[in-house]
Amino acid sequence: MRKTIFLFLFALLFLHKANAQYTALSADSIFYQMKKVADWQWRDVETNGWKNPKKDWTNGAMYTGMMAWARLANDETYYKKLIQVGEDNSWKIGNYRFFADDYCVGQLYSQLYAIYKVPKYIEDFKNLGDSLVKINHREHLEWKNNIHMREWAWCDALFMAPPALAYLSQATGDPKYLDKASELWWKSTAYLLDKDENLYYRDSRYFNKKEKNGAKVFWSRGNGWVIGGLVRVLAIMPNQHPDRERFMDLFKKMASKLAALQQPDGSWHASLLDPASYPSKETSGTGFICYAMAWGVNNGILPAAKYTPIIAKAWSALSSAVHANGKLGYVQAQGAAPDKVGYEDTDVYGTGAFLLAGAEVFRLNLLQKDKVVIKEVNNPSSITKEHQIVVTWKQISEKFNRLNPKNLVAKDAATGVTVPLKINYKGKSPKNVSITTNITAGASKFLEISSK
Repeated sequence: MRKTIFLFLFALLFLHKANAQYTALSADSIFYQMKKVADWQWRDVETNGWKNPKKDWTNGAMYTGMMAWARLANDETYYKKLIQVGEDNSWKIGNYRFFADDYCVGQLYSQLYAIYKVPKYIEDFKNLGDSLVKINHREHLEWKNNIHMREWAWCDALFMAPPALAYLSQATGDPKYLDKASELWWKSTAYLLDKDENLYYRDSRYFNKKEKNGAKVFWSRGNGWVIGGLVRVLAIMPNQHPDRERFMDLFKKMASKLAALQQPDGSWHASLLDPASYPSKETSGTGFICYAMAWGVNNGILPAAKYTPIIAKAWSALSSAVHANGKLGYVQAQGAAPDKVGYEDTDVYGTGAFLLAGAEVFRLNLLQKDKVVIKEVNNPSSITKEHQIVVTWKQISEKFNRLNPKNLVAKDAATGVTVPLKINYKGKSPKNVSITTNITAGASKFLEISSK
């Protein structure tokens, strides 16, 4: 009897903690946390200079998060900064044209082209893509003879290259780049994926290495690169694509494995199977994993009941690593394997991971809200436009009991700023609610309708 009571009380305590974590997530201003981190990163590179060339993979990974932030921020300032990066690069990729790291920046170029339709943005990257699809990639992926300059022989490449090619397909409407990305993804996966663990080795040099506890070496950020790249490809891949189900299956298996490896502090430590040897949280791997899981829940691929508490804990771990000025700490330095990390350690790719995660956690937060109507409005054009959103009264009344129309209020879900709404009537009965709002080029706005 005592054992039964103990188990019951333990279960109640667990549920209370899970709910408390989710409440903390809901109460936190995800939008302003993202803004603080994004603004610090721009100030840092503009004040202290760029540690690496603007075409470098480190910055390319940062731009992926900055693009996600720019869409949410509804402020053209951030797109202007990213366009300036392209101008500074003359819209060129890196010097080693078949080296995946050197065309990570193609993700930025293709996404900006999708908004502004300026041909020069993707001209150089498209030339590279056209060359890639013609090559028969038949070399073995063993880490020797500079194989990484020609093939995706290391797991990091699966974030750098496949999404870049997928976004190029989206920009041009030509599926051949996405098809090549899929072909090479599965070549790398056949070589680097440990099917027993559903985790990726960094490269062939790690196949037989062991951690201090005797476990296999699986790097948190390395697997974060993979699952982050995976969902970026899935986000572009059409439902009818012949390889989509394979990607979906891999995503679910990786997510499940990583969920089981989350540490009590909410993060994934540098070594996935030997976290005790690297006891600090690590925010770049955690950021990419959190991003991928939140994307999976938002798109109905991963079950919300299981993954929402995991995501909430991960976001809490990421948020607690943000300094008062917006600097993101606990970012492991550039490398190829687990390593020590501390509160002062930062790098631009960590910011990219944080912003990608924040954008998806923000959406997840809205999807989980009850007694509100959420509407996302997109402006895919290259100019600021006024948009009118119409919500039927049926959609609204389904969310509220005994609703008094005079009590309705609308606000920008990101900023909390009240937005004027108009109730339109058919006779004496409410017909719909209309909201008119400005949305900047390439941005999204989330509107929240609730009752006072």
